[in-house]
Amino acid sequence: MRIRIILHLAAACLAAQPHPALTPEEQRAADRNYQFHCAFCHGRGDDGMAANLKSPRLPHAPTDAAMFQIIRNGIPGTDMPQAIGLSDAEIWQLVAYVRAMGRAAPERIPGDARRGAGLYSGKGACATCHMVAGQGGRQGPDLTEIGLRRSPANLRSSLTDPEASIAGGFLLVHLATRDGRKISGVRLNENTFSIQVRDLSDRIHSLRKSDLTDIKKETGKSTMPSYKDWSAAELDDLVAYLYSLRGGS
Repeated sequence: MRIRIILHLAAACLAAQPHPALTPEEQRAADRNYQFHCAFCHGRGDDGMAANLKSPRLPHAPTDAAMFQIIRNGIPGTDMPQAIGLSDAEIWQLVAYVRAMGRAAPERIPGDARRGAGLYSGKGACATCHMVAGQGGRQGPDLTEIGLRRSPANLRSSLTDPEASIAGGFLLVHLATRDGRKISGVRLNENTFSIQVRDLSDRIHSLRKSDLTDIKKETGKSTMPSYKDWSAAELDDLVAYLYSLRGGS
C-alpha cells in the first residue's frame, strides 16, 4: 500500500511539471493533436468559436499546470471537453504549443478603439446588456476581458450575426403564468420544481413551475440585435474597442 501511494504521488508530481521547449518532432506531433482535438472550436487560435488562444493571458489557464488540467479534464459547465486518448506527455506538448501562440504580438486591426468606445456607450447601447469593469447590464456576457477571449474576426461575427455563437449560460426563455403574466429573459437557474429568470428589464423572477402554464426555451436564439447594417468603419471601430478590453492588462 505504501509503495502504491508513493508511486501515485510521484506520477502526480511528474504531471505537474511543465514541458520544456518542443523539439521539431514534438512540434509536429503537437500540431497534429491540436488540429484533431482543438481546431474545431479554437480555429487557428484566434479565429474560432471558442477562446482566443493567441493571447498572453488566458483567464482559465494562468499557469501551465492549470492549462494541463483543463486539457485533461475540460471545464465543467462549458463546451470545453476533456481530452480523450492523449497521454500526459502529449498534453504537455499541447500546453507548450498553445503558450507559443500566446507569445505572438496582438493582431493589428483596422479601426479606432476610442471611437469604438463612443459607439459602445452611444449608438450601440451595449452597456444596457453588457458589463465592463463592473459597469453596465447583466443580460449578456461580461465583456471586461473579451479581448483576451475572442479574436477580432469572432467579435465582428458576433456583432453582425449574434446567434452564430451564443455564450453558454444565456438561454432565452419565455414563461406564461397561471395569472396571465408573460415573462421573457435569460434563464439563471432551473430545477425540477422552479425556474429563475432575469427579464429584459434586469429584474429577477423566481417562479414555481406549478404556477406556470408554459415554458418555452429558445435554444440558439439571442436577445442581442444584429449590427449588420452598420458601416464597415463603425464595425471596425467597435471591434477595435472590444478587442482592447483585456481586464486592465
